[in-house]
Amino acid sequence: MATKSEQARWIWYPGDYEIWLGNRMNNRRTERGAFFPPFWKADSHYVTVEFSKTFDLAADEEIRIAAEGTFNLKLDGKLQFGMPDRFPLPAGHHQLCIKIWNQATPPALYVAGATLRTDDTWRVTCEDKEWIDESGKASDTSATLYLQAGSWCFDDPETPPSRFALPREARRAASVREAAGGRLYDFGRETFGYAVLEGLAGTGEVAVYYGESVEEATDTEHCETLDRIRIGETAVLDRATNRTEPRAGRYVLGGSKAFRYLYVVCEGGVGLADVSMEYEYAPVAYRGSFRSNDEELNRIWEVGAYTMHLTTREFFIDGIKRDRWVWSGDAVQSYLMNYYLFFDSACVRRTTWLLRGKDPVTSHTNTIMDYTFYWFIGICDYYRYTGDDAFVRQIYPRMRSMMDYVLGRTNTDGMVEGMEGDWVFVDWADGYLDKRGELAIEQVLFCRSLEATALCAGLAGEEADRAKFDGLAAALRAKLLPAFWDEERQALVHNRVNGVRSGTVTRYANMFASFFGYLTPEQQQRIKHSVLLNDAILGITTPYMRFYELEALCALGGQRAVLREMKAYWGGMLREGATSFWEKYNPGERGTQHLAMYGRPYGKSLCHAWGASPIYLLGKYYLGVNPTAPGYAAYEVRPVLGGLEWMEGTVPTPRGAIRLRVDPAEIRIEASEGEGSLYVASSVVPTVEGAAEGVAAERLADGTFRIPVAPNRPLTIRYAAVES
Repeated sequence: MATKSEQARWIWYPGDYEIWLGNRMNNRRTERGAFFPPFWKADSHYVTVEFSKTFDLAADEEIRIAAEGTFNLKLDGKLQFGMPDRFPLPAGHHQLCIKIWNQATPPALYVAGATLRTDDTWRVTCEDKEWIDESGKASDTSATLYLQAGSWCFDDPETPPSRFALPREARRAASVREAAGGRLYDFGRETFGYAVLEGLAGTGEVAVYYGESVEEATDTEHCETLDRIRIGETAVLDRATNRTEPRAGRYVLGGSKAFRYLYVVCEGGVGLADVSMEYEYAPVAYRGSFRSNDEELNRIWEVGAYTMHLTTREFFIDGIKRDRWVWSGDAVQSYLMNYYLFFDSACVRRTTWLLRGKDPVTSHTNTIMDYTFYWFIGICDYYRYTGDDAFVRQIYPRMRSMMDYVLGRTNTDGMVEGMEGDWVFVDWADGYLDKRGELAIEQVLFCRSLEATALCAGLAGEEADRAKFDGLAAALRAKLLPAFWDEERQALVHNRVNGVRSGTVTRYANMFASFFGYLTPEQQQRIKHSVLLNDAILGITTPYMRFYELEALCALGGQRAVLREMKAYWGGMLREGATSFWEKYNPGERGTQHLAMYGRPYGKSLCHAWGASPIYLLGKYYLGVNPTAPGYAAYEVRPVLGGLEWMEGTVPTPRGAIRLRVDPAEIRIEASEGEGSLYVASSVVPTVEGAAEGVAAERLADGTFRIPVAPNRPLTIRYAAVES
C-alpha cells in the first residue's frame, strides 16, 4: 500500500483553486446584513485545463480516474471512448493526457494506480495551442506553456477539492444572562463560527446581534454584524440570505461571524431553549513555543498565538470580524509569524497565489502600492524560510508581469509615486501623513522588491531578467540617500514633492532602510536615537507598523527597550480585557474609544492578524533563530535575554525544530536539521558539552563566540553572559 506521501492527490492548474477558494472567502463579508464584496479585480479559474504525464510502466496496470468537470482522455495521442472511471494502461513508455472543462469550479484531476498517481510532477496547460492541417494531421510542435500541477491536501477520490470546508466543533457559552428583553451569551473570549438556535418553539422572528464587546452586541442600531431569522410553521427563513430550510428544533445560521458575545432577541411568539455555536477553525498545529520568567510576556505570546490561529483560515486573513479579506500588508506579517508558530507553508503559497491573481495586471495588489511591494518581499521570505524553489519557479512569471506593471508607473527618476487609481496606504496614523510625491518608504520597499524579483529570476533560470532587475535595484538604491538623507536631522525625510525634499521625518522609511541593510552601521545607530527612540517623531499606534518599528530596534540591539514596549503596548491591550490582539491600540484612549474606528463606534477589529507580532519578535530576536541559507540548510542562533532571567522555546523548521533554553549562565540547544551556528557574548570562554570531538567555542574578532550546532546532537553551553 502507498504511504501517505505516495498517495494520489487531486491536482489543478497552479493558482486556480486558490483564486476560486479565495473568491468564496473574500465575498463572505457583510456589514449589518448587507453583502460587501472586495473593491479590487476578482479573477477566475481557467475553465479548460489539460493534464499530462509521460511515464514508463514495467507491467500493465489499471488506473482509477476522478475529475471535477467533463473530460476526455488521450493515450499516446489517441482519443479514447467516453469518460472512464477506470482505464487499463499497458506496460511500456506512454503519454497520458486528460483535458477537463468545468465552468463552475476549477478543473481538477485524480488518478490512482499501482505506480501512476497524480501529484505535482504532472504538467498542466490552459491552452494546448495545437492545430490540425487539411489532411487531419495534428501539429508536431506548438508554443504551449506548461507548468507543474498545483495541489494541496486532497487525497480522497470521493471528496473533490470543491467540497472543502474548514472543520467545526460544537461549543457552549461560558455564561448567559437576561439583558433588556433578550439574552446575552458570553463565549468567554473572541471566537469565530456559526450561531446555533436550539429548541425553537412557536413562530415569529429571532434577531441575533454579534459583538466583540458587550457594548457592541447590545447596541442593536450600530453593531457591525447581525442576523434576522423568521420562524414559520413549516420553514425557517434567513432574511439576510433569503435561504429557506424546513423547520426543525435546531437551526444553524448560514453565515459565519466573529464574536465573543451574542445578544439574542425573540420577537412575536417564538421561543428558544438555548443558543450555542459551531466553532470553525483551521486545523493547524502549534509547532513553535515560548516561555520565560515573565508571566505577562508569556500571556502576550499565548494571546498572539491565539490571534494567529483565529486569522489563519483557508488563507491568512486580516481580521475575523469586519473584512475577512486577504490583504497583502497583513499577509506578509502573518507569513513571518507563521514561520515561528505553525510553519504552514501551504497557507503561504495559497495566499500568495490569491493575492496575485492573473494577468493582465490592472492595479496594484489590493489597489495599494505598498501592498504590491510586500507581495514581492513575501515570496523572497518564503524561499529563505522554506527553500522551496519549485514554488518560486511556478510563481515567477507572475512576479515578472507584476513588476512590469510597476515599472510602467515609475517617474523619470525611476521612482514610484501615487498615480490615479493608486492607494498609497503606509499606515493608519494618528496625525497628518503626507502621501504626495515620492515617499521614501515606497522607494525603500520598491528597491527591496526589485532585489526579490532578481533573486527569483535567477532561481527560475531567467538570467537576463536577473541581470535587469539587479541593475534596476542597484540604480535605485544609489539614489536613496542623495534623495532623502538629511544630515542635520540624521534621518531619511518622509518624502520629496516635485524634486523638493520635505522637512518632515517619519519612522517608516528609517526603520525599513535600517533592517534591510541600506544604511551604514553608523547611520543605523544615528537613526536609533534620532528617530526610533525620539518621542518628538510622529508615534505609531497600529500593531501593523509597530511590528517593523520594534524589529528595527531589535536589529539594532534594543531588546531591553522592545521588551518594555511589548509589555506596555500588548500588555496594555491585555489590561483592557483583550482576549485577542487588536487592529489598533492607542493607550491614551479610554473605554468605548478603544472600539471605534472608520467613523463607526465598533468599526475596529479586536482580532487582527498584524496584532500578533510578538510571536515573530520573540522567535527571531530573543530566542534569536534565523535561517542563513534557504530552508534552514544553515542557520544562526543569537539569543538575547533582553532583561529576562530565563527563556525557552521551540522554533519550527521545514522538517523539524530548533529547541533552546537560555539563562545568563547556561544555554541548552538541540536541532533536528541544518548546520547551525550559536553566537554568545561571554566574559569567559564557553565550555561545550555534547559536541563532536574537537568542537569548541571559537572566539570571533568582535569578542563573541561561535559554537557549531549539528543535527540531533544536544549541546549544553556554560558561559558568563555579557550585559548588552
